[in-house]
Amino acid sequence: MWSFSYLSIMKYSESLKKNSYFQNVYKNGRSYANRNLVMYVLENNSDKNRIGISVSKKVGNSVIRHHITRLIRESYRLSEEEFCCGWDIVVIARIAAKQISYQETQRSLLHLGKLHRILKNGKKQ
Repeated sequence: MWSFSYLSIMKYSESLKKNSYFQNVYKNGRSYANRNLVMYVLENNSDKNRIGISVSKKVGNSVIRHHITRLIRESYRLSEEEFCCGWDIVVIARIAAKQISYQETQRSLLHLGKLHRILKNGKKQ
């Protein structure tokens, strides 16, 4: 009867859940994209990141969508110490993400973090 959430393991992050929060990031944030993912970021003036993940029905059925969501969330969780704190991050999976592995997911996520300059080893805005 072990029950835990991926988010309870994340040290510096919370989940972005409400549609209004997603819309705020889309409207006021900046976006960069690569072949597999699109990332929107917006400063949230807190000491934590809030991450939201969106996978459209165009990508695949619910099994595929949940698999991609888990890949993105795990990639972020294992590399969250590399991200600067204080950002709302929305990650959108593109159709090409259907065939990618965990390693490719992590590379794509870190690539977008570098473009946004929200990684600790890069320059923060």
